[in-house]
Amino acid sequence: MNKADLIDAIAKKAEMTKKDAGIALDAIIESISGALAKGEKVTLVGFGTFDVRERKARIGVNPRTKEKIKISATKAPVFKAGKELKEKVAAAKGKKK
Repeated sequence: MNKADLIDAIAKKAEMTKKDAGIALDAIIESISGALAKGEKVTLVGFGTFDVRERKARIGVNPRTKEKIKISATKAPVFKAGKELKEKVAAAKGKKK
């Protein structure tokens, strides 16, 4: 499913226009992104949690030259699926077999 498919699904389920669904989806994405940029955690009960984790600086290896390189510390967004989402995915997977 891509963004256009998601907008179509939202419009159908919420009985709204595709334009309004697109605006709503963009607002959700922007709000989550903004919160993560501030270092905040976003929890959607039943779906999951978006968070930011810090990765420490480390030494890596360039696979071409085998030369050691320094990889700087960075922050990365992470998502942890909630219990209900995990159960729904597991149940759907079982139905396909």
